[in-house]
Amino acid sequence: MKAISYVFFFLMLIASTTSYAQIKFEAKVSKKKLGINERLRIDFEMNKDGDNFNPPSFSNFTVVGGPNTSVSNSWLNGKRSFKKTYTYFLAPKKRGTFTIKQATIEIEGNVYKTIPVTVTVTKAVDKPKDGNNAEYIASETVHLVAEVSNSKPYLNEPVTVVYKLYVSPTTGVSNWREVDNPRYNDFWSQDIEIKSYKEQNATYKGEDYRYVVLKRTVLYPQKTGKLEIEPLSLDITVEVPTNRRDLFGTRIMSQVHKIVSAGSRTLNVKPLPEQGKPDNFTGAVGDFKFNVSTSKKELEASESFQLKVEVSGKGNLKLFELPTPVLPSSLEVYEPEKNDRVRTLLSGMSGSKSESYTVVPQYKGKYPLPKMTFSYFDLNTKNYKTLSSDEIIIDVLGGPVNTENQTVVENTKKQSVPTISNQFAFIKTKTKFTPVKPSYFFKSNLFWALLLVPFLIIPIAIFVRKKKAERDADVKGNRIRKADRLAKKYLSKAKSELGKKESFYVALEKALHNYLKAKLHIETSEFSKDKIKVLLNEKGVDETTISNFIAILENCELARYTPITQVTMNHDYEKSASTISSIDKQMR
Repeated sequence: MKAISYVFFFLMLIASTTSYAQIKFEAKVSKKKLGINERLRIDFEMNKDGDNFNPPSFSNFTVVGGPNTSVSNSWLNGKRSFKKTYTYFLAPKKRGTFTIKQATIEIEGNVYKTIPVTVTVTKAVDKPKDGNNAEYIASETVHLVAEVSNSKPYLNEPVTVVYKLYVSPTTGVSNWREVDNPRYNDFWSQDIEIKSYKEQNATYKGEDYRYVVLKRTVLYPQKTGKLEIEPLSLDITVEVPTNRRDLFGTRIMSQVHKIVSAGSRTLNVKPLPEQGKPDNFTGAVGDFKFNVSTSKKELEASESFQLKVEVSGKGNLKLFELPTPVLPSSLEVYEPEKNDRVRTLLSGMSGSKSESYTVVPQYKGKYPLPKMTFSYFDLNTKNYKTLSSDEIIIDVLGGPVNTENQTVVENTKKQSVPTISNQFAFIKTKTKFTPVKPSYFFKSNLFWALLLVPFLIIPIAIFVRKKKAERDADVKGNRIRKADRLAKKYLSKAKSELGKKESFYVALEKALHNYLKAKLHIETSEFSKDKIKVLLNEKGVDETTISNFIAILENCELARYTPITQVTMNHDYEKSASTISSIDKQMR
């Protein structure tokens, strides 16, 4: 009987071990490599029901769907098969290689963990695959297009890239943000500011569309050959029509987040021709004027004049160097002062750049400043052009004569060159005398000041310390001041956007969310009005203040789709500041 008990115990141990080993909890992803404009599906599967499921943080992704739960039971050949799945749909926030950490669940009293999954996010792909119907409609009716002004430019020829968002009349876009900016490798680039977004009508692939210019960039290629312009990717909120209608028969719209990409573009950059290239060519491309001028043509020795070398016009003004003047050795030349007045418009750079040299002649005589030349490649004629300045004669009327200077034409008696320790002494306008009678520190004004100042500082320090102690003891006042400072800190961005409806309410909503994250220690994905109410109640905030806070959040959501006046925005801002301050005063 005792032997039978041992056998029974052994069999039960084997059965329980086998059952324990058969429990599976796995993380499965739809793909391990995806573009930044694609979606990632991740399933957490288990073959036995469990409790207390805890997903990973998804810190490098935005949760756009889920968690969706599905359960399946099946019987095959007398064997039961069970599967429970938690599904999430994720949108990547940026490019890179990311690890989705472990999820945990409790099954039969034991905690199980998934194996971390590594996913690589690349630049946007041309044809993202997504089976969701609403997203399919969005992908068919919303397009981001990069229009390039010239696909075969010369080296350093300006190229304009205009990014347009085309939207079908059947759908709408309520919000957008950049998720992946092109890096413009091998280009000099500058974005052109867009002060306001203006909706325009156009056709796209033969159909009527509306479009908005979102971004304009001027590029100057710095290498020849095939250069790639990386795609711009946006996260937009698309309003997609549904099959439901309201009481008035109007079709109800649903919102879906969509990553759209302009697609990459390739430029075939041509090198500048070698035939006819001047020796003094420094890379200037465009249409320019060249001028050399002086502030004086007659002066005395040791006086100074300004020699200005200037190039003006339209072209790559920031990307080449000005020619350097070659002057006689009797003229002392100082480092130039550079002055660039260049504007970058949609058509490219225009303006002027100059270098102003300070020149000081040391001897009497006439000094010719040789001609200077400047060469550039003219995009209109596709040829090199060389501009020359006129010769300038500088007449130095007085001063010592240089015996070695062959350009002196004055018939004056030659003088030896004096040795002068400071040749610019004439510029001094003030004198500095030293008194003959020595002065002593003892009993001087500084002596008495240093002696008495410590005695004056002591009562001031006592007074300041007393005031500080009184302020520190004022607990209520300190809490009020701290709350007011906190409200101003979080709402500073929203205040700067007053008058701009979309950006103001986006900034205001973000400020409120950041405040909650800081005070309640919860993530954005955990936000819900009910949870906010419960947490604020637990912190000792009264119902009126909580209701005001929830009302402001609702205003932020509704304001994007309804007309809002400046007065309403000012009211919402003031109400937000007072509510945040009130919450901070009440929280325990």
